[in-house]
Amino acid sequence: MLLFSHNISSRLRYVAGFIGKEIGIGFQFSSDPGEYNSYDGPKINYSDNRISANECWIKPHALLFEKGIRPQKIDCFVSNEQKVFFKTEGDLPFDVFAATFYLLSRYEEYLPHQKDMYGRYGYENSLAFKEQFLNKPLINSWLHEFSRVLMKVFPSLTTHHSPFTFLPTYDIDEAYSYKHKTSWRTFGGIAKTFLKGQWPAIAERMKVLNGSLKDPYDAFEWMDDLHQRFQLQPRYFFLMAQQTGKYDKNILPAEVAMQSLVKEHREKYQVGIHPSWQSGDDPSLVRKEKELLEEAIGEKITSSRQHFLRFDLPKTFRHLIETGIKEDHSMGYGTINGFRASVASPFYWYDLEKEEATDLLLYPFCFMDANSFYEQKHTPQQALEELRYYHNEVKAVNGTLVTLWHNTFLGTAKMFEGWKEVYEQFIEEVSQGPTVPVRPV
Repeated sequence: MLLFSHNISSRLRYVAGFIGKEIGIGFQFSSDPGEYNSYDGPKINYSDNRISANECWIKPHALLFEKGIRPQKIDCFVSNEQKVFFKTEGDLPFDVFAATFYLLSRYEEYLPHQKDMYGRYGYENSLAFKEQFLNKPLINSWLHEFSRVLMKVFPSLTTHHSPFTFLPTYDIDEAYSYKHKTSWRTFGGIAKTFLKGQWPAIAERMKVLNGSLKDPYDAFEWMDDLHQRFQLQPRYFFLMAQQTGKYDKNILPAEVAMQSLVKEHREKYQVGIHPSWQSGDDPSLVRKEKELLEEAIGEKITSSRQHFLRFDLPKTFRHLIETGIKEDHSMGYGTINGFRASVASPFYWYDLEKEEATDLLLYPFCFMDANSFYEQKHTPQQALEELRYYHNEVKAVNGTLVTLWHNTFLGTAKMFEGWKEVYEQFIEEVSQGPTVPVRPV
């Protein structure tokens, strides 16, 4: 398909590339009116005035032709039962290219904003939260409507949306609750529970340490059985901090148990690095932690997810690229579930300050167990309803459903009682096909 514009900017090329991939159409670009007029095939006119009768015309918003970052005036309205913005003229009532770019690029995260308690971009700042579409894969819905418009204008045109896919992912922040800890951490833990009078916890720890009871966080065999039963290909992200701290609590990467754990998982699944909290203050640690994981499995690591989802645009993603990361799975919020970039499809990161597309592929997730438990205060059953809701939303637009869980929720820890069972129930429902009716979240 030919796309005409007087200005073929890097922003336009980027977003057209994403849209073309999502709807199964390859775009050619032209800024020559003569070439455009003589083209016989399907074409899009992305300019201020209609040029021919046989075209899809979208009058552009200025965003894709600008350089630099400035506050944008955004007024949302409803079209085809969906929130849209950047109202314009043409065969669509809004500029789907500019609106998609605004959300994918995380334009708003480059503007002055309020940080949350962990120094991250707070979801309350986002347009999606303010306009109540955080729980919608809005871009995917837009592109389904855009496909229908294109096929109405060009009846012989064929578009293609990828099939629904499910990608379960896991962060291994703390592989074991009691086992394989340094002696001072073990003694410290015993002393802490002793001072609080938590006698059952002391008894549990001692049983685990003497081998008569399984560690409550050790859910790895159960998880593996679940994946094998339903033929899933999950991804695991391991925290490899060389020093423990307030937010970095995993066993040390030098431990034989840790090295064995990552090797066992790499034999069956893809593994990636989970850059530590400490690396947020000292980015050079990412490379060191990545190298430790590479030494343990004997191959290069090219995927990551930030611990505590701690990242700042653009510096964090630039540093990941510099360290050889090709895929990142951090695009989601650490305090609420939903679609941070309003999309349920992988997309390449656009460096807005440098005005260039990158080769860093981002996998957005929409559900994290910790958000549901700690922040949203959900019961296991409420979490199951939320999972079902997101499954239905993503499946309806042929998207990629990415979930984020921790082994700590899937073991035998009393705090997380019931979560393992609802996760297994959800996996069964997703894997066996029929969509389950749910209430909106």
